[in-house]
Amino acid sequence: MPELPEVETIRRDLEPLVSGRRIVAVEIDEATLPLLAGATTPIEMLRASLAGRTITGLGRRGKYLLFGLDDGRTFVAHLRMTGRLLWRDSEAPPEAYERGRIVLDDGHDLRWSDLRKFGTWRVMDNVTPLFEKLGPEPIDDDYSARYLRQAFKGREAAVKSVLLDQEKVAGLGNIYVDEALFEAGVRPESRAGALGDAAVKRLAVTTREVLLRGIEHRGASFRDYVDGQGNEGRQHMYVKVFRRTGKPCYTCGSEIQRTVVGGRATHYCPRCQRFPRRRSKPA
Repeated sequence: MPELPEVETIRRDLEPLVSGRRIVAVEIDEATLPLLAGATTPIEMLRASLAGRTITGLGRRGKYLLFGLDDGRTFVAHLRMTGRLLWRDSEAPPEAYERGRIVLDDGHDLRWSDLRKFGTWRVMDNVTPLFEKLGPEPIDDDYSARYLRQAFKGREAAVKSVLLDQEKVAGLGNIYVDEALFEAGVRPESRAGALGDAAVKRLAVTTREVLLRGIEHRGASFRDYVDGQGNEGRQHMYVKVFRRTGKPCYTCGSEIQRTVVGGRATHYCPRCQRFPRRRSKPA
């Protein structure tokens, strides 16, 4: 699933290409419409909400893309597991697994390709309810060790599971959580509430750093992800543990291990990443 660096890369690619462009038409595979726009939204309503509107800008919150419209509403797109949003010449052949397209007034389209058809589109009058439960993003100014300490306080859940909870930390996904935990020296299965101050401080730093590096490398293209013009990112070439099962750790040479945490495939170094020490009871 595209995570914050991948979605931010797409946003940066598309924003200068679509801002100020008028939407001429909207075409959607009707079999995909219930997933894209909700089971109760007829295609005529979606077309009426978008056709004729001008895109005023393109933002992002967590893993959501936010297209501002000139009537004050927002077109919200979420790529989910296999979604792609591509800028193409209108005469270009259809994309593989193309489910829809937004035709622009300059001879280009935004093509929506989605192998597994989990992606969603929404046109919303007010996006606040959608995002009010999202936690801060690690690249935000208000994200800190103090915030993480409070988010972990008293939690029996594995630290990886808490970091993947979008209500606690928005934008992190499986790739970048594994990488951040490795760089912080924290075992993914560790109880979040058992982490000491030093480990929490390291995580506050590494969760930010791995996302910034992912953006710098234009996302990770392990399988489905491509940027807004169909090009692969490079971050998958720089991972230290994710999907490196059985390969030597770059730091200590131990074999990278794979386990499952909270239903998610998880990768770690058994030597570099440690469980929190148990605090000795007072005599």
